[in-house]
Amino acid sequence: MFSSELIAKKGLCTALLVLLGACAVGPDYKAPELVAPADWKSWHGGAGALSELPARQGSAELPDWKGFGDPVLDRLLDELERGTPDLVSASLRFAQSRAQRLTVTAQRGPKLDARGGATRQKISENGNSTRSLAVIAPGSRDALAEKLADPYSLYQAGFDASWEIDLWGRVRRSVEAADASVAANEASLAEVKLALGAELARHYFELRAAQEQLRLAREQIAASEETLSMVRAQQKSGLVNALTLSQQEALLADQRSRLPQLEAQEAQASNQITLLLGKRPGSLKAELADVDKPASVEALPELKLGLPGELARRRPDIRRAEAELHSAVASVGVATADLYPRVVLGASFGLESTTSNKFGEWGSSQWSVGPSLSLPLFDQGRRRATIRLRELQQQEAAVALQKTVLRAWHEVDDSLNAYSAELLRHAQLVAKTRSSREAYALARARTASGLADSLVELDARRTLLQAQRDEVESTSRLFIDLVAIRKALGLAQVGS
Repeated sequence: MFSSELIAKKGLCTALLVLLGACAVGPDYKAPELVAPADWKSWHGGAGALSELPARQGSAELPDWKGFGDPVLDRLLDELERGTPDLVSASLRFAQSRAQRLTVTAQRGPKLDARGGATRQKISENGNSTRSLAVIAPGSRDALAEKLADPYSLYQAGFDASWEIDLWGRVRRSVEAADASVAANEASLAEVKLALGAELARHYFELRAAQEQLRLAREQIAASEETLSMVRAQQKSGLVNALTLSQQEALLADQRSRLPQLEAQEAQASNQITLLLGKRPGSLKAELADVDKPASVEALPELKLGLPGELARRRPDIRRAEAELHSAVASVGVATADLYPRVVLGASFGLESTTSNKFGEWGSSQWSVGPSLSLPLFDQGRRRATIRLRELQQQEAAVALQKTVLRAWHEVDDSLNAYSAELLRHAQLVAKTRSSREAYALARARTASGLADSLVELDARRTLLQAQRDEVESTSRLFIDLVAIRKALGLAQVGS
């Protein structure tokens, strides 16, 4: 009967511990619902004409940045994937968060420490250790104290074990917060990859645009130099006055003055690329040299927007903000658990002897086992203030998530508007170039037949070159705007 009662009590205690062990104080995290429009035109802040895009709906693929068909850009992106300073730093932060998680999860299990030592000791004849001798044996106190104070050796060895029962879920909430922190740093790493790929692609297209602008500017200068030579000859013959000559000289000087600025733009874009790759200025001069074939609109990759509801899953900054909110919610539970008592199961076993030959005997053993309780009573409100602080941090994280989502939709709309507007502008510039080319051909024919002065042909050529420069600038802007769209939609990452 006694045995049955004892078994029942043990079973009740075990069930109680299991029940308490399943309890975790603090709020449980619930993923917030992120609202998205039904289509990309619903949340549009620009003119109606800008909402029309040559894009496919449906689920978007997740291509990398190598979809532009440029082998040089592909090689640069490969080098970027192998590790640049920014990417390495983000990877290290991610590794740190995983290491931090290991330190938190280690609290789940028991802690075991071993100890041992061999010391030579001597106590004081007149110290606290011999004070009781005056009461026990007043007549022989000095003799006993002298004997006890003889130096001796002490041999010790053993281990201590402890395990905190996670009754209120403090450790589980800590692990939950650590897991969310790892997810946040993983999303931050993806965010860095996305930004690096976009920056490299953008600077690369800026470089190619500057190089093409330089080529056209030099052609324009060459045409103006021919015109100036002709005007000088006509001025000597009295066919034109000095004002016409001065105007042509001023025009040529203005065109020449633009070359240094374009060369500086080329150098700046090249340096931005080498900086992203962690290289010194000028180290990629041969690889980034001007190419014979400029970028064309036909080389633009097909635009696939995907579904609006997929944006939150693709954007790493939204994933990071949501993980930070999860970590903040779990931290409230960690702080709340500190209000409750902690129960630690402890055990200690050791051997102690003043003689080496008896050190291993059972009589030299000492041990202890049993639980210990730590109950917070009064701390000037520190624990409750910590809970309030964590709750405020949770609210701040929730606001940050809302702001991140809102900013994402604005970035998407801005990038789509810019791309649509540039498409419309580019169509007009193509028409301008076509008309300028027809005018130049007509001027050449009239000059060849003697119906028009050669200045008319040169002026038409200069107009055509300017139209081509405007078209090249617009083409470059289309590539850069497409890069911005991919970044805003989270559609590409290096190393993904």
